[in-house]
Amino acid sequence: MARAQNPAHAACAWDDVATQRTWSKLFTSAVVGQIVWPVVSVGSFVLMILLGQWSMWFMLPVAVYALYRTVLQRRYIVSAVQARRILRVYPWQVHRTPKSGIGQITGAKLGDVWLAFPDPDQPESLVPIVLHGHARSAWWRRRLGRGYETDKTRQVAEVWFAGDVRFAGVIAVPGPRRLFLLFQLAANPGIPGQNKTSLDAVERARRAGVRLAP
Repeated sequence: MARAQNPAHAACAWDDVATQRTWSKLFTSAVVGQIVWPVVSVGSFVLMILLGQWSMWFMLPVAVYALYRTVLQRRYIVSAVQARRILRVYPWQVHRTPKSGIGQITGAKLGDVWLAFPDPDQPESLVPIVLHGHARSAWWRRRLGRGYETDKTRQVAEVWFAGDVRFAGVIAVPGPRRLFLLFQLAANPGIPGQNKTSLDAVERARRAGVRLAP
């Protein structure tokens, strides 16, 4: 996959052809899953009926997992659509070895992995944002917040970020690859810098599809 020579030079991340290509693959995968997983789930239950009780030992776990993925798949589609809106508004920012951790920040539960990026209005201040999880966050959670270097952590030594860390954004590794949607859970005054957000930043967040409190 072609990598943008300098992704930060584009007016928005969506101007990068490689970003569009990666997003298209992400969205297509989500849509295909929304078709495949229900078929697998229903088919597994049908086979259990046709083959008898003995088949439950191996078909029931398949059916339950496929049902779980069916429910989860809608979130993948919604996340992909939200990510596209953000990519069409914000440019990529390149961050080398961004600060990350596990727990120990306001709003993070035990085991929550987070990243921190500069506040757009006060670049000297870092704002943490938690990776709220579903299956696609696992790749990132295994590589961030370790506090020591491994082969896996070196894979996220450079992280691309598009968005406003006080509200929402999209992260990726160079390429871009591994697109993942990040969001603050609410317009919470406890989020550093959010109560000092400029009107331009608020309007930009709204254009990116972020739902803000009145």
